[in-house]
Amino acid sequence: MITVIGSINLDLIATVDRLPAPGETVMGSAFKTAPGGKGANQALAAARAGAQVRMIGAVGKDSFANDALACLKAGQVELSGVREVHAATGTAHILVEAAGENVIAVVPGANAAVLPGDLSNAALQKGEIILLQHEIPLATVEAALDAARAAGSITVLNTAPFNGAAAPFLEKADYIVANETEFDLYGEVLKLQGRDRPARMKNFAEKTGRTVIVTLGGEGVLAATPDGLIQVPALKIKPVDTVGAGDTFCGYLGAGLGSGLSLEDALRRAAAAGSLACLKPGAQPAIPLKAEVDAALAGNMPS
Repeated sequence: MITVIGSINLDLIATVDRLPAPGETVMGSAFKTAPGGKGANQALAAARAGAQVRMIGAVGKDSFANDALACLKAGQVELSGVREVHAATGTAHILVEAAGENVIAVVPGANAAVLPGDLSNAALQKGEIILLQHEIPLATVEAALDAARAAGSITVLNTAPFNGAAAPFLEKADYIVANETEFDLYGEVLKLQGRDRPARMKNFAEKTGRTVIVTLGGEGVLAATPDGLIQVPALKIKPVDTVGAGDTFCGYLGAGLGSGLSLEDALRRAAAAGSLACLKPGAQPAIPLKAEVDAALAGNMPS
């Protein structure tokens, strides 16, 4: 079982030729909505990877809620731990340029109402995988890490979006997943030692006894464990939209670890899934199915 404690959003996506500079207005060429939120994205990715998944979170009592939950329902994610609250369903406002890069502004809404008391609905179990992110209150994230440790669960903490206040409790997670920018920022806050990023990653792993994983975009993934470094490549692709790549990676990583794969094999599958997620627009609609990842790892890339 994979338990995801995190955010549920509706993404509002505009396509533009290029991202605007501060104070600039650009014209968009298309608009659509799609279910999103880092927690929900990761839950769906784990489900599409073949895992049994349950979601702990909150949505509003508004017209966005059903759309935000649509893909999770279709993916048979257990939703009994998702509460309805009076705040609006969370939204993410996304601009995607022609080259596939994006900028995102998130309005938490109901996600801010995911509180430590909600963990009573999680009934965490020994050996299960718990996925967490930073789009719910940090007090809830830290409480979940503590509860998971007490229950004997295994935690995967995605440190996005960056929040320096989270730095002191990162070491409570068994696996920490960050992108390059996030890790470098946390490294400054934590005063990690080393001349380059791999050295600072090793410093973190040696000091904490935890594993830190840094996603490197088209260059793949680098992990530092207390025993050394692991590097796996990304698939060679031409990205269409990178919005859901990191969340797809995390969901597939959690599913891989939960199924008993070695860390290296779980990273390889997660990196391939994250690459495939860049081939379609949107976050949840772009998350690949297990069979698609199997095919890509066998050398059969989608045309």
